[in-house]
Amino acid sequence: QVQLVESGGGLVQAGGSLRLSCAASGRSFSSYAMGWFRQAPGKERVFVAAIVWSGGNTYYADSVKGRFTISRDNAKNTVYLQMNSLKPEDTAVYNCAADPRHAGSYYYTRADWYGSWGQGTQVTVSS
Repeated sequence: QVQLVESGGGLVQAGGSLRLSCAASGRSFSSYAMGWFRQAPGKERVFVAAIVWSGGNTYYADSVKGRFTISRDNAKNTVYLQMNSLKPEDTAVYNCAADPRHAGSYYYTRADWYGSWGQGTQVTVSS
């Protein structure tokens, strides 16, 4: 398994941007599928974005398509989430997740599929 540490969260005004990072330690990061999820207060954790091991395929929740971009740098063992045009409803704790299995998009969007999780970073968007 890998250990994951998120960073880059903070307070931003609506319409602004943030870039989240998720640094991984451990073996074979480049073979892991990576996902971002978020959880707002009083709500369930939901899928945001995912990227396969090669970076060739990416997946997004409808709510963030066209605004968020997931990417990875396997040489730096890091996955990123670039968030633009932020809205107050994007306010949440954002967690990254990792799993070494290769599967289809159905699995990459499910929180219960991932085996490793970071501790999360808070993103707050003010109106």
